[in-house]
Amino acid sequence: MGHAAADPADEAIQRCFRDVAPERLPLALAELHRELPVGGVLDVAACAGDGLGPFGVDQDRLLDLLVGAGFEPLEPGPATAGPGAARGRPVARARRARTLPDTVGPDMRLLICGLNPSLYAADAGVAFARPGNRFWPAALAAGLVTVDRDPDHALRHHGVGMTDLAKRATVAADELTRAEYRSGLARVERLVRWLRPGGVCFVGLAGWRAAVDRRARPGRQPRGLADVPAYVMPSTSGLNARTSLDELTAHLRAAALAPG
Repeated sequence: MGHAAADPADEAIQRCFRDVAPERLPLALAELHRELPVGGVLDVAACAGDGLGPFGVDQDRLLDLLVGAGFEPLEPGPATAGPGAARGRPVARARRARTLPDTVGPDMRLLICGLNPSLYAADAGVAFARPGNRFWPAALAAGLVTVDRDPDHALRHHGVGMTDLAKRATVAADELTRAEYRSGLARVERLVRWLRPGGVCFVGLAGWRAAVDRRARPGRQPRGLADVPAYVMPSTSGLNARTSLDELTAHLRAAALAPG
């Protein structure tokens, strides 16, 4: 399953996900996101004899995975290109967006959920990458990660995954709408219900307040998310000067301890 080409005239990038466990699909799709340029099209086909059954992924979850991996779902074309896809049937088509893919998988200790990627972060390929953002310094000081600005290392070596409430990249988070936050929270909730991280930490109060509780304060939230502990902390943006690096570090440390 999987075929990608930036342009129909380009040589196709072929990937077979026959032996990829369902919970490993987000990282496989994230790798395709990194290989495609912005605007490149991904066609997903179920190869003859495969179907989607072996992946345990139905159409709704597949669309969620594509969105989480930084793709904008499109209507499937009449056929998918490439020799592998030619033997199968079109299942989904999506365009590579100017955003970040999720880095998520099984056995996560903590899932970090930002508000949305900045354009700077989307182009850099790393969440919270803008100079002055204090997420990575705080995460290092809290002992959540040991390598700066490396989401893959954080996931593989420390069980710290990363996603966003809204996948649309903007110059500033205040460009997002309440509807986007609510729709995004529904996707994140489905992701959490599926992968069952030990806890979820929402970086930035605006999203949780818009989608769940407009009076929410920093700390562990009473309702959680999909029966998983949810922690909300202030934004790590440099614009949030009233919250110190030490305070942000303490919040991340508390979020990691909250599940226990």
